[in-house]
Amino acid sequence: MQSHSLSETHPPHLDLTDDTLFGGRLLCRQCREGYRFSVDAVLAAHFAVAKPGQQALDLGGGCGVIGLILAHRSPDITVRSLEVQQDLADLAEANGRDNGFGDRFGVIRGDVRAIAGLVAPEAFDLVVCNPPYRRKESGRINRDDQAARARHELHGGIDDFVRAAAFAVKNRGRVVFVYPARRSNTVLVALHARRLTPKRLQPVYSYPGAEHACLVLIEAVKNGGEQLAILAPFYIYGRKNGDYAPAMQALYEEEPCSPR
Repeated sequence: MQSHSLSETHPPHLDLTDDTLFGGRLLCRQCREGYRFSVDAVLAAHFAVAKPGQQALDLGGGCGVIGLILAHRSPDITVRSLEVQQDLADLAEANGRDNGFGDRFGVIRGDVRAIAGLVAPEAFDLVVCNPPYRRKESGRINRDDQAARARHELHGGIDDFVRAAAFAVKNRGRVVFVYPARRSNTVLVALHARRLTPKRLQPVYSYPGAEHACLVLIEAVKNGGEQLAILAPFYIYGRKNGDYAPAMQALYEEEPCSPR
């Protein structure tokens, strides 16, 4: 990912950096000091599989990075990013426009806890979510309000995001979550409670030899069967304190999918 300062910020009152992925082919402006996307979002966007003509929803989209990656990689799908924070919603909308996605990328402003008033039930083929990981009472809340809302469950916990995903996704549609591995039981229980059956699970490790996984990527199907595929471990770094592993680096450089 390349980064450099903007001479003109957009929206104009935000201090932004101009970041790119895929060798500069995808632009994702984000706040310099507020919440900035991490490898979690990149992993979730690539783990999600969208088919031609489908409609995808990113819950808690922030600056829009997951939706932007989806739209870039699959030029024949439509993506909507739902975001409660006005500044981030404006930024996501500008990012979609500046990448030339037109009507294929749009922003829905609102709270996932009020999902029924924001989208029609079962309107999306695919829902992707990188939810806040930290409980309100856990740890020190970031002094930056934007970052605090993105990282802590101030606008809903995992149950709220799973409920919203179940409401928005079509029957037999797919839902993708990225979540801390140590809280896997929490997200799995929430998914089963909403008839979202896990079908693919990939443990993500910081580096080969790490004792425990740091993240899990989960794909669930609404009213799906019981079969679950546990995928091979994915490594973010090639070694402890090292550079990105080749597979991780490839996610930042991969060409968009060809229309099928």
